[in-house]
Amino acid sequence: MGRHIPVHDIPTTLRLLTEKDVPAAMELSTQAGWNQTPEDWRMLMRFDAKGCFGVEVNGRLVATTTLLCYGRQLAWVGMVLTRVEWRGRGFARSLLATALARADQLGIATVKLDATAQGQPVYEKLGFRAEQPVERWFRDGSSQTMEKTVSETLNRPCLDLDSKAFGTDRSHLLYELAKRSAISSSTTEGYLFSRPGRVSDYVGPCIAKNRENAQQLIQALIRDSPGGSWFWDIVSRNSDATSLAQDLGFKPQRRLLRMVRGKELNGNDNHIYAIAGFELG
Repeated sequence: MGRHIPVHDIPTTLRLLTEKDVPAAMELSTQAGWNQTPEDWRMLMRFDAKGCFGVEVNGRLVATTTLLCYGRQLAWVGMVLTRVEWRGRGFARSLLATALARADQLGIATVKLDATAQGQPVYEKLGFRAEQPVERWFRDGSSQTMEKTVSETLNRPCLDLDSKAFGTDRSHLLYELAKRSAISSSTTEGYLFSRPGRVSDYVGPCIAKNRENAQQLIQALIRDSPGGSWFWDIVSRNSDATSLAQDLGFKPQRRLLRMVRGKELNGNDNHIYAIAGFELG
């Protein structure tokens, strides 16, 4: 794949990303202040090599967008990034159009994303509509890097619980995340993943049948990592998750808007105590 985009006669190419692009992609996400690590980028490319797109100008990667497909029911758009000096030239829109064309070709009924305020008008023009706010909460600490200490493994009850909460099967993603996450628990009542981030460690995904189960999981994680700082992303419809974050010493840091294109697709937000990531759902 590779096609030229006319930008004032500057050599510009829209193409698929490869693992060789990870350092340049990290420059983009770091410039934006995001929490992704090189392994986050590699996982996206492993998940779907044909769903990671970039714009190259004079041989340099200047913009990205990713599309993760969860079967044929749902696709998730993420990592919509453009270098500051190249913004306002339509690169993000071209990448999004390419990603959405792929989703349409695959017959995917629903596409979702978590939009920043800056990106929201672009997404609206592409047919996205508001679903609900998603908030990032933060708990300060020493920012030490967590170590992966897997105490449990994924099992069928855990995957079934996740599918019902999320609205579709994303076991492929969970297996990928499990390779580099600590799984604090994996039972019929709930599970919790946690993983390292560039800025802070990350709480999520966490699926639990009630607040008490979620509290046991997340409280134990924080207790076992006494000096760490954490990001925790919460869907606004789960008020129990918000109150739990407050009780555990987290503070709201930023708010995005979850948007949807196509058919409505909902699971059970009351069981989603932490999402997997803005770029993952």
